[in-house]
Amino acid sequence: MQTLIVVPARYGSTRLPGKPLAKIAGKTMVSRVADLARRAAARLGKGAEYAVATDDTRILEYCRDNRINVVMTDPALPSGSDRALAAADGLGMSPDFVVNLQGDAPFTPTEHVIAVVDALKTTGADAATPYIRLSWAALDQLRAHKTETPFSGTTLVKDPKGRAIWFSKNIMPAIRKEAELRKLSNLSPVCQHIGLYGFRLDTLRRYCALPESHYERLEGLEQLRLIENGFTMQAVEVEPGRIAIPGIDTAEDIALAERLVAEFGEPDA
Repeated sequence: MQTLIVVPARYGSTRLPGKPLAKIAGKTMVSRVADLARRAAARLGKGAEYAVATDDTRILEYCRDNRINVVMTDPALPSGSDRALAAADGLGMSPDFVVNLQGDAPFTPTEHVIAVVDALKTTGADAATPYIRLSWAALDQLRAHKTETPFSGTTLVKDPKGRAIWFSKNIMPAIRKEAELRKLSNLSPVCQHIGLYGFRLDTLRRYCALPESHYERLEGLEQLRLIENGFTMQAVEVEPGRIAIPGIDTAEDIALAERLVAEFGEPDA
């Protein structure tokens, strides 16, 4: 089975213009994510490839100069998923699976990518995405963080077979008798979503052709378009990486990332 791992890399960013070319501890964001995509493709073996999908000639030239697989896509595309589909088409590929690996998540463990592809191969779901089961301490931190930035962090609920039922910027589920549950396990029942998606190619094509859905618009979560339109999405539990930063959006995020690299070392090293 053929897999294409796509790294969407837009130049424009309101809070951090030129973000893909911003450096973290001496390495550009795009080179970091491309490296992890390359490692994941190598682990997946024959039939797995990767490419950066950009909208800007500066990123295109940088990637070419640094021997990073790259394809130019339309700057008007509305999302990373649309850019992932455009990359597959632009490369003349028809892979079985397309992975949308966020271009601003340079510390994603390769194991997360592998887990998503394995789920697509084995479950028959239309799409797959990873999550982390939060400890009670991590849940407390998420709750505190949301008092300042309520739309940071996404949680999900799933059925007994691991199919995602819903995603929300609210913390789900509400927990009655929480004090009693805390005594039984170090893990809470809350699953925090990681913004990494794997699609079957036909699913991705159908998804990108659909209009923005009602709850997608309200929550600002593109995966709800899949749920609202009856697609199945397998939720895969994974372990957090050594550097747990979901995404890099600001200069402050870069400074934090550099401190964490200094403390914990390079990921997958």
